[in-house]
Amino acid sequence: MSDPATLAASIRSSGPLILRFLDGFDDDNRTKQAPGLPNHVSWTLGHLALTMHRAADLVTGFNEPQKLSTSDWIHGDGTAGDPSRYDTESVAFGSTPLTDASKYPRMVRAIEIFQTAIDRFAEDCAGATPKALEREVSWGSSAIVVGALVQRVVFHNGTHAGQLIDLRRALGMPRVLG
Repeated sequence: MSDPATLAASIRSSGPLILRFLDGFDDDNRTKQAPGLPNHVSWTLGHLALTMHRAADLVTGFNEPQKLSTSDWIHGDGTAGDPSRYDTESVAFGSTPLTDASKYPRMVRAIEIFQTAIDRFAEDCAGATPKALEREVSWGSSAIVVGALVQRVVFHNGTHAGQLIDLRRALGMPRVLG
């Protein structure tokens, strides 16, 4: 469970899992919601990126969230995003996706920000010692071992890939697989 190379490979493999379901989404429909479904594409990419950055902070030994790149992130009130950056509060756990596309990065930027998070998370895991991955940390309202947290975040990415499949179906978009 705490092999750094295996965990890093798992993180990296979750990137293409998400990205394959973005076919057909663009700047015009990136914040399109479907009735009965919780998230749109822009929110999903930012939410996953933020979650991976926060998990990477714990992998590297920081118990408090670290400052994110200001070229990718704004720490605002949930409405301060723009066409090149996410507002951390607009994609944080418990946030509600906004329909105003101007509050989210354009598709190309959203994908870049997502990929930056994948790369950072994977690199931090690859560079971690097995002992660091066996530490217990706080995540949400519970404690978890860092290596298990990494697996949980990879599973979280997969869960949101399933939501993208549902969103595609609800919006009448063609299937990506099969």
